[in-house]
Amino acid sequence: VKMEVDYSVTCDEKIPECKKMALEGKMHDALDSLLALEKQTRTGADMVSTGRVLVAVVQICFEAKNWAALNEHIALLAKRRSQLKQAVVKMVQECCSYVDLVPNKETKLKLIDTLRSVTEGKIYVEVERARLTHKLAQMKEAEGNVTDAANILQELQVETYGSMEKREKVELILEQMRLCLAKKDYIRTQIISKKINTKFFEDETASDLKLKYYKLMIELDQHEGLYLSTCKHYRAVLATPSVQEDVTQRHAVVQNVVLYLVLAPYDNEQSDLTHRVLEDKLIEEIPSYKELLRLFINPELIKWSGLCEVYERELKQGSATIKPTDVFTTSEDGQKRWKDLRSRVVEHNIRVMSKY
Repeated sequence: VKMEVDYSVTCDEKIPECKKMALEGKMHDALDSLLALEKQTRTGADMVSTGRVLVAVVQICFEAKNWAALNEHIALLAKRRSQLKQAVVKMVQECCSYVDLVPNKETKLKLIDTLRSVTEGKIYVEVERARLTHKLAQMKEAEGNVTDAANILQELQVETYGSMEKREKVELILEQMRLCLAKKDYIRTQIISKKINTKFFEDETASDLKLKYYKLMIELDQHEGLYLSTCKHYRAVLATPSVQEDVTQRHAVVQNVVLYLVLAPYDNEQSDLTHRVLEDKLIEEIPSYKELLRLFINPELIKWSGLCEVYERELKQGSATIKPTDVFTTSEDGQKRWKDLRSRVVEHNIRVMSKY
């Protein structure tokens, strides 16, 4: 839209006048005066001035703490005929800064609701809408209503937003994953996880998000019983500098890599990965785990009772130097994994015998 009339001088004069009127208690007169000015600036296609007027209107309502008027004017101004997009953006951004400043939860919810309804379906305020929706989801979660929080956040197709920073996109998608996992919707979590390109995590400044992502993926694949995938996620975590520099974290991750690799059914990929892990320098730091992994590539039979005698205590309770992992806990999942370990031993023995 090309500007036809420049109202900047009029605005310089009128806006402070109206704000002064509002402070003197004549809020409605001030707003009427500004609404008349808004009609002029809008029909004259003066985008900057219209933006200034809209911001002034909501500021007056906010400073008067008149929340009903604030909500009413947001809706009124955004729906004006041939309203200028950039002016709406300015008003919405101004109102977003009020959300955390309103006095109570009820007012906050009403304001978020108003802003979400005026931004619905408008590409030019999609980022603001996404942030408001995230705030709403956080409020629902704080009330203990995880299902609603997940449903609210899921409606955002963040990956299609052209105007949103890459990092913020990933943060929101991770939130969608986290809430879906919290409500035990594993299929949807899997679908959402595919929206993240793991190449993004190659940037070291994103390592906090990388760890968050893999923590969620590990939780998802543990539930699905996908041991090899879980092992690969732990290997990705191990490749993070912050994890490598911290001995405790590093050891815990190496232990998990080994255990999930041992639990994974034998195939070419599992076998190839076993050899690669054994060549890794980091496994040298935990000799007992290295020996356990070696058992499964040696062409010799493994005696289950012998394996239990040597490793059971350390794997389940840890030792003086090594903390236990969460793999073989007393939980139902932990007991299932212990049974699966026994199955892997049997399968290994069958493979060894079939060679003779």
